[in-house]
Amino acid sequence: MSILIKNGRIIYGENLDIINADIYIEGNRIAKVGKGLKLSAEYVIDANGKVISPGFINAHTHSPMVLLRGLADDLPLMEWLQKYVWPAEKKLTSKHIYWGALLGILEMIKGGTTTFVDMYFHMEEVAKVVEKAGIRAYLSYGMVDLGDEEKRNVEIKETLRLLEFINKLDSPRIEFLFGPHAPYTCSPELLKWVRKKANETGKMITIHLSETKSEVQDIKEKYGMTPVEFLDELGFLRDDIIAAHGLWLTDKEIEILARRGVTIVHNPVSNMKLASGVMPIEKLLKAGVNIALGTDGAASNNSLDMVEEMKLAALVHKVHTLNPTIADAESIFKMATQNGARALRLNAGVIKEGALADVVIFDFNKPHLRPITNVISHMVYSANGNDVETTIVDGKIVMLDQEVLTLDEEKILEKAEEIVEKLAG
Repeated sequence: MSILIKNGRIIYGENLDIINADIYIEGNRIAKVGKGLKLSAEYVIDANGKVISPGFINAHTHSPMVLLRGLADDLPLMEWLQKYVWPAEKKLTSKHIYWGALLGILEMIKGGTTTFVDMYFHMEEVAKVVEKAGIRAYLSYGMVDLGDEEKRNVEIKETLRLLEFINKLDSPRIEFLFGPHAPYTCSPELLKWVRKKANETGKMITIHLSETKSEVQDIKEKYGMTPVEFLDELGFLRDDIIAAHGLWLTDKEIEILARRGVTIVHNPVSNMKLASGVMPIEKLLKAGVNIALGTDGAASNNSLDMVEEMKLAALVHKVHTLNPTIADAESIFKMATQNGARALRLNAGVIKEGALADVVIFDFNKPHLRPITNVISHMVYSANGNDVETTIVDGKIVMLDQEVLTLDEEKILEKAEEIVEKLAG
């Protein structure tokens, strides 16, 4: 397939230069960027008055949790999990997960997300949806053994089953990750097994890390170390780790994370909503830690809108530190695009020749996006996911003029309502 996008404002290259130009996509790559391209293509899109952006990379979410959106609000994390989320999840079947993933992925495509990192259960169902929808995904089964050897063996079996399933799918858009849930839910034995298998297979790892003050205290009491020190002692930390949250980090932990090349995924909305804390972003950046951006699940966000996530990521640190210069728009935009791609070792997150054609088009012909004085500022502070008009993943148009071409939106919305009504009854 070939696509020519004409007359747009392009957010170009790693430096986010704003240029007026055309983009020619051939196969799954950006083949050419330049003014007045005279090339024939199967699809020609006029982007006059529009902005062409790299697709967003949601580096931490739980896509099927959209089914639990609004289930329980205004509660601390552990009460929210133990009294509401975990009991509800026990009722979810593989069929529920399939439809939940459809709803979550539909929402992400419509908001300009082209790649996401997922951790949940019945992940084969999520993989099927990813393949159908045309989005790009890194999928992990959330492993929890709580020190129980029998449970650990079950979790290992489930993980290996997902690895085999994804390998057999052999899709260029679907990758497997190991997904130990967190240091407080996974035994040292399980974490060591994950590290060993990741080394053997070359697959990456995603994990929750230092999300709440109480979990940090629990780890200290149990092991006499902070969570990062504990993982480092196990030999777990390397540059293939994508760790979500990272709120309660000491200076020593930040130094370890930087030395080991660990990526931290910022989830500001979820962290604010659950009153978990605020990431020490200035210290992490100063240490050279790669920071990506994620929405977390829709049960604690309550949306999967990466554009909204950028705005709140930029704002929370300014008010928290009383410093308006922290978390500037360009840095936050890179977290939502380039930094996520770097974490995943993915040739995306940027518009330039040779990069994967994961591209979204924003309609700037709207009152809240005019006058167009500063494109990156508008993307972070003024836009929202509903301003995305077209989403292209791996060189294929998955949404055009706000219509998702790969999924039946009406059927998905109806089915989600039906499932939630049955679960409630």
